Amino acid sequence: MGLFERYLSVWVGLGMAAGVLLGLAAPGVFEAIAAVEWAQVNLVVAVFIWVMIYPMMIQIDWAAVKDVGRKPRGLVLTLVVNWLIKPFTMAALGVLFFRVLFEPWVEAQTASEIIAGMILLGVAPCTAMVFVWSQLVRGDANYTLVQVSVNDLIMVVAYAPIAAFLLGVTNVEVPWATLVLATVLYVVLPLLAGMATRWWLIKRGRSVTDFTAQLKPLSVMGLIATVVLLFGFQANTIVAQPLLIALIAVPLILQSYGIFFITWWAARRMRLPHDVAGPACLIGTSNFFELAVAVAISLFGLNSGAALATVVGVLVEVPVMLSLVALVNRWRPASSGASAETAHSH
Repeated sequence: MGLFERYLSVWVGLGMAAGVLLGLAAPGVFEAIAAVEWAQVNLVVAVFIWVMIYPMMIQIDWAAVKDVGRKPRGLVLTLVVNWLIKPFTMAALGVLFFRVLFEPWVEAQTASEIIAGMILLGVAPCTAMVFVWSQLVRGDANYTLVQVSVNDLIMVVAYAPIAAFLLGVTNVEVPWATLVLATVLYVVLPLLAGMATRWWLIKRGRSVTDFTAQLKPLSVMGLIATVVLLFGFQANTIVAQPLLIALIAVPLILQSYGIFFITWWAARRMRLPHDVAGPACLIGTSNFFELAVAVAISLFGLNSGAALATVVGVLVEVPVMLSLVALVNRWRPASSGASAETAHSH
């Protein structure tokens, strides 16, 4: 494990601080970068996420992807958590905190919008960053691809109805361009590039494992650069509304850890291999924030509590996910040290 990975949480912490400081010092630069977007997807952030995901895509073995159907339990767990549990626990936590516990400090209209933003986050399982978290816990790359791909297909059908039901409104407009573009940018294109690279390496008789190991530092630098940008974009909000951001962060963090432990408990009961259970827990815990932010802005406006809640989702996600990655790695069975695939073969 390299210097970057061993101290990843330190680097990310420094990236968060650097992002806020740079965002305050040079707001014009970040405004210019933020303007480079299409259908609510920032193309500069997309490039950095691409850099993160690409090494994992090279590891995907298509012969092994076909075998995923023979062991569907990990996929079933991911789908149950993402679509039957997570949206509803997020709505319940939003109501509990902003209608009851935090009521004295947040005005009613803002509270309603924040709950809506939390719901929009809860209905959007992660597409891109999951590949990074899966790589950090030595997850089964082939299985992770299938889990994310099936989630994306379901999201196309289920996002609007579930969001509409939980928000109590029927006019939830799904920004299809955002959904499609993000899926193409974060799944399809890196996957095609990974397939082409893998084919080229095998044809040249080179080791796929050695090549991806050389790219690992690049992947981590992509993560840190993404963090710097995300926190730079939101620097003024963080400084202007620290109390409200802290209040929103509390139920979001509780939701993340709660969903993680529910999924982990279920994975243990189902006796899933560690390299399938780890990514399954992390997919359910993280969110597709580009989609949530886009819907929040279109429904409630750029300066609404809903938009702010989705932005806070972005801010808490990376540090929380890194802590969960550390837990998954700590709980890896001793037998899987050399080969994740042999773990829990029973």
